[in-house]
Amino acid sequence: MQPPITIAGTTIQPGTRKSIELPIPSFYTHTASSMPVHVIHGRNPGPCLLVCAAIHGDEINGVEIIRRLLKHKTINNIKGTLIAIPVVNIFGFVSQSRYLPDRRDLNRSFPGSKKGSMAARLANILIEEIVDKCSHVIDLHTGATGKDNLPQIRAFLEEDEEIEKLARAFGVPVIIHTDLRDGSLREAAKKRNIPVLLYEAGEALRFDEVAIRAGVRGVLGVMSCLEMRKQKTRKKNYNAVISRETSWIRAHDSGIFRSIVPLGASVEKGDLLGYINDPLGEIETKVTSSVFGIVIGKTNMPLVHEGDATFHIARYQEAEEISGYIETYNEELGSLNG
Repeated sequence: MQPPITIAGTTIQPGTRKSIELPIPSFYTHTASSMPVHVIHGRNPGPCLLVCAAIHGDEINGVEIIRRLLKHKTINNIKGTLIAIPVVNIFGFVSQSRYLPDRRDLNRSFPGSKKGSMAARLANILIEEIVDKCSHVIDLHTGATGKDNLPQIRAFLEEDEEIEKLARAFGVPVIIHTDLRDGSLREAAKKRNIPVLLYEAGEALRFDEVAIRAGVRGVLGVMSCLEMRKQKTRKKNYNAVISRETSWIRAHDSGIFRSIVPLGASVEKGDLLGYINDPLGEIETKVTSSVFGIVIGKTNMPLVHEGDATFHIARYQEAEEISGYIETYNEELGSLNG
């Protein structure tokens, strides 16, 4: 039997689960605030996995992913420990904003400090109270407001076989190697030798059912890979191919944007992706791809300025094959019940 775990002064015994309100800075009304943390502490030893969402307060798909995860029938019998935080950035979540009240990005503020800015203090609380107790992390994100992301895993894969294995276990067809960003949770965890998967899917302030189902299935797949839970049936292998480079396609003119390709589409250099018109339709500019790959992100905003990002493309040599995987994957997830 594994030993108890203590978070924010609350001790959770093995074989039990408990919800904790982790104290964080209060609102300026003096209204107390806290970060909701749910801990499932298995009887038998195993990894300690953190699954967190809404580090950017308006990225809410992860909140629903965690709600469904905590209701899954296999969760009560896990080995090791699952720590689930559906809303890290409470302040941004309440105000439907990506940022904290001080306009700082929490995911550029790690590891933080006890005496720094509000963002630094919140980052420090998460690191010291939660992350330092964990062996693995899955960080759930979406695209920004008005931008939609294809379900994808992003991770720093250099010289790290374990993180690649976990990325493949998540089960989405698209895996992207990305460098660590200064001040990010991934960078802070990496310095502590804690592997982190970043899941991107959907758009801010919108629920995307396929993205949510893919997220739940992915977290469970990683837990199976870590031997935290048994997997009764073997998931279909999508033979995910790693992309190590992505490109943004930006608007050459300002105007009204019309996209003609969906997320997950395979594109070649020179392919037509959409049009930009003036309001009367007298002037039309074609938006074309400058690279060969898969569309992993796109704007949903019909109004664009010159220089705005319209498409995000992951470069792949096997783009057509991967696009077929994505189509099958989306059909499978879309056919599932609830």
